[in-house]
Amino acid sequence: MTLLIQHPAFLFVALIVCLPLAAALGAVVLHRRAPLSEEARENYNVVQGATLTLLALLIGFTLSMAVSRYDQRKNYEEEEANAIGTEYLRADLLGADAAKTKALLARYLEARVEYYQTRDPATLAANNRSTAELQTQLWDSVRQPAATQPNPVTALVVAGMNDVLNTQGYTQAAWLNRIPVAAWILMLVIAFFSNVMQGYGARGKGGRRVLMFVLPVTVSLSLTLIADIDSPRAGLIRVAPLNLLSLQQSIQTPG
Repeated sequence: MTLLIQHPAFLFVALIVCLPLAAALGAVVLHRRAPLSEEARENYNVVQGATLTLLALLIGFTLSMAVSRYDQRKNYEEEEANAIGTEYLRADLLGADAAKTKALLARYLEARVEYYQTRDPATLAANNRSTAELQTQLWDSVRQPAATQPNPVTALVVAGMNDVLNTQGYTQAAWLNRIPVAAWILMLVIAFFSNVMQGYGARGKGGRRVLMFVLPVTVSLSLTLIADIDSPRAGLIRVAPLNLLSLQQSIQTPG
């Protein structure tokens, strides 16, 4: 299950196979073994409508969750770029230590851009290690001058570096914040039974064929879109580090 929701392409293939089979199960197997009588049609329509309504509400609610998490990742990317850019300017207040801190910030910025762009797990693990090492070096670069000359100016630089380190933690937490697996399981189960009911209640061969194709594809595309938005690295819809890249360009070409 975790593999499917983390890779939207795999999820789409699984859904586009399973949901039509669910509709076929209702239209062929259940309809033959327990034909739906006209007397039970009214009760069936009520249950079917409630099931489809519940599925639509779950899809809408889950899509809202995915979009809010996507927006959160975008906001933290902007905050991270602002924090690094501000600290890069404040580093000039360190005097002789300014060049070292600014060089570390430039390397740190490069690592943060790679964090947003990489899809490879091995590269990501190496990036996390290098980021942690650079954070230690960055903190040491402002801690030592602040300890030597404790004054409001160095305190301002230390506060800015604290923001740089904090925003990275917020970003990482936002990228790990995903739609719960239990919510996915519930939604997939309801989608399965909704397609079974659609096939079971279809009238006529032509109607069955249409319902066995339209509803599964529609639900598959909807759930795949949700999984894509909710997958920071595996999906097509990703947070591009536009602000970090813009900052990197401005640092490389000052003035």
